[in-house]
Amino acid sequence: MRSAARRRRRLVDSIRQAGAIADPAWAAAFAQVPRHVFVPRFFVAEAGGWAAVAHQDPGWLATVYSDRVLVTQLDGDPGLWHVARRDGPVRGVPTCSSSMPSIMAIMLEELLVEDGNRVLEVGTGTGYNAALLCHRLGSANVSTVDIDDGLVRKARARLRSCDYHPACATCDGERGFPAHAPYDRVLCTCAVSRIPAAWLEQTVPGGFIVTTLNRPIGAGLVRVTVGTDGTAHGRVLPRDGRFMPLRAHRLADAQTLLAARGPDGNGPRETTLSIQAVLNPSSRFEFFAGLALPQVAPVYDADATYLLHPDGSWARHEAGHVTQGGPRALWDLLEEAHADWRSLGEPTRERFGLTVTPRDQRLWLDDPDGEHSWELTQPAR
Repeated sequence: MRSAARRRRRLVDSIRQAGAIADPAWAAAFAQVPRHVFVPRFFVAEAGGWAAVAHQDPGWLATVYSDRVLVTQLDGDPGLWHVARRDGPVRGVPTCSSSMPSIMAIMLEELLVEDGNRVLEVGTGTGYNAALLCHRLGSANVSTVDIDDGLVRKARARLRSCDYHPACATCDGERGFPAHAPYDRVLCTCAVSRIPAAWLEQTVPGGFIVTTLNRPIGAGLVRVTVGTDGTAHGRVLPRDGRFMPLRAHRLADAQTLLAARGPDGNGPRETTLSIQAVLNPSSRFEFFAGLALPQVAPVYDADATYLLHPDGSWARHEAGHVTQGGPRALWDLLEEAHADWRSLGEPTRERFGLTVTPRDQRLWLDDPDGEHSWELTQPAR
């Protein structure tokens, strides 16, 4: 398909110009692996829901080779695409997608692979990322796992149609894939609240794990070098990436959090701290804000934004005014954190690191033995 080949070359040019890819080997993989094979249909946001798009639709190929995320499953239900195709846009929560190619390129480059490396990918999804790994390293060096058997079967078939034959397995990615361990690299295309112990056990000492932290505010890519006896040490990466959480690491959904709100507290009152500074990924403060409010999730409601914690604490921000309630005053905590952040020199994400031991996992600022550190916790359910 000549048109697809041209569009792949344009996509590579686009993500290279955006600074997301520099390694010629990965550029070649993106130029050769046909993304359209792995996303023959998907959803696009439309009219407050999700509309179904198929390969015969006008603009399908252009969308496939744009630098955008393509949602391929809602609510873990493969039948919803057919419902949307028949009846029009449906509502649902994305549970599988083909990530933005630029984000995929960033993660693949940060993996720092070398020829002959054995890689475990956690989160097969459509299979497109596994295909890129196979193109770069050879199928014999790639294993990929997903908890959704339907996704694995489809991905395996699509990979084979492109003559890629990695080990594909249906299993809980939190447990890794011991059958093909050890690995030189582990790449998780889902977000995790903590680095699973199985990944450390299945990675050779000196090997790398690249994943995304499952933090509703201040998520970020991390790369850790695996040590011995369940340890690892690394950094938060300056280039950002956001992924859906590993299913075992999901947080409470928005409606559950809204229903759990505690009683009204004080407010409304004026605030000079903007909601964009707290939630916008391009904000220098956002990563630090997530340290101050772990497990707090944003929920958008008309002109207002809620910040909600499973313990019932909440804050409502609208037009420069905030109301808060429940057991903790979340916005007060944010304002205190913003003052702390400024006193520390307004640190951005690349000044933070991560240390993993069998006892705990901690983010730290500048120095792992310094005075500023924060424990990563499992999500409250």
